[in-house]
Amino acid sequence: MNILFFLTPKANCTYLHEDDTLRQAMERMESSGFSALPILKKDGVYCGTLTEGDLLWALKNLCVMDMKQTEAHTVMEIHHSWDNEPVSVSTNIEDLVMKATDQNFVPVVDDRRAFIGLVTRRAIMRYCLKNFFVPVRKVAAG
Repeated sequence: MNILFFLTPKANCTYLHEDDTLRQAMERMESSGFSALPILKKDGVYCGTLTEGDLLWALKNLCVMDMKQTEAHTVMEIHHSWDNEPVSVSTNIEDLVMKATDQNFVPVVDDRRAFIGLVTRRAIMRYCLKNFFVPVRKVAAG
């Protein structure tokens, strides 16, 4: 099976750019409902992950007291506790699942390391539920 089957394309993803401010990051997280977002360079290359925890620690460590102050700092200025490791489009499904056990999303990059989308743990679990567990329930019920 090809991992592109699970891919949420870049056009449908919420992400940040490396020069986005902390305020922009907080607003994008709030509006999307996601607790972690991929960070891209201007040329589209994946360069890291920003989490809610990273933002909270940054606000504390930078002594930010109001939203105006968050506009003075970019997402790449702060410490990232965890950068989701990307996979290439040619990665096999077993390696994708292994990454998804430790990450809530897996960034997918092309040969130039340009971000083309992501695979969520949810997409993998829904596929497994539909294809492996539902047929078993039907047999057991019948």
